[in-house]
Amino acid sequence: MNIKLQILKAFREHPEEFISGERLSELCNCSRTAVWKHIEELRQEGYQFEAVRRSGYRLLSAPDRIAPEEITVGLETDVIGQTVYTYDTVVSTQLLAHEAAGQGAGEGTLVIAEQQTGGKGRLGRPWHSPKHAGIWMSLIVKPDISLPRAPQITLLTAVAMARTIKMEAGLEADIKWPNDILIHGKKVCGILTELNAESDRINYLIIGIGVNVNTLVEEYPPELRTIATSLRIEAGRKVRRASLIQTFCTEFEQLYREYLRLGFEPIRARWEAYSVTLGKQLTVRTLNETIEGRAVGLDADGILIVEDAKGVQHKVYSADIEQGANQ
Repeated sequence: MNIKLQILKAFREHPEEFISGERLSELCNCSRTAVWKHIEELRQEGYQFEAVRRSGYRLLSAPDRIAPEEITVGLETDVIGQTVYTYDTVVSTQLLAHEAAGQGAGEGTLVIAEQQTGGKGRLGRPWHSPKHAGIWMSLIVKPDISLPRAPQITLLTAVAMARTIKMEAGLEADIKWPNDILIHGKKVCGILTELNAESDRINYLIIGIGVNVNTLVEEYPPELRTIATSLRIEAGRKVRRASLIQTFCTEFEQLYREYLRLGFEPIRARWEAYSVTLGKQLTVRTLNETIEGRAVGLDADGILIVEDAKGVQHKVYSADIEQGANQ
């Protein structure tokens, strides 16, 4: 752990307390001059410290940054989020995560950017990714599961994010199949899972997650204002992005471990509790056909079951859907 990380860790473990330069130098195994230098660097990055003679330093506030130290310090996971790569502006965190995974990046690695210029959602749709307002990240996981089970990880991720939003923003989130998180009917988060696999095994999955955190209404293009929202808009306050990422990592790891141990059934039950798709009349458009029917549930593999007017049940693996009212 580098000196800046150690300094921040000390202040996080002793919030609102003064810590002497001597104590910090002992914790960091460096000189008091080095401590002062690193605190000055942190100040330049937006951290605010109070310095009092003979008392030491006290951390007053931290910037809303997504730097690795803001995420890993105090993170209560064993694997997820313990390695973090952050960037300012990128084309897509998905592309960088694929590169990292191909070069041997371990499970749980996060790739995060302040801004994406080419972020994509499902079916190649562009994703609005303004700078410093949201969370645009990709998570590498390497589950020992069969290929047909890969879509279940998207559903697991949605549950983890819905729980995170409740904990961090105090908001009730809904899940629209297969990968949208909604608040009051408007999209606040999208999830896109891509895989690298061989004929009989998964090498890794890249889970792309975009969360509209602190975006203001006027920052959305006009065409998105009626269908998209942010945690700030809905909660009426700013949400600290690093804290949200930490909570998501914790929630995801807990669900992921349960999933690998017990299978999909516990995840399916949680997903259904958050779902606003089940029971709805849908128009389902796949590459080959359009189906009109009611969403009646998920099967044991996590595939959406849609029953048409004739009572025929269709398994929907991937599609664009429009939801109607409850039936």
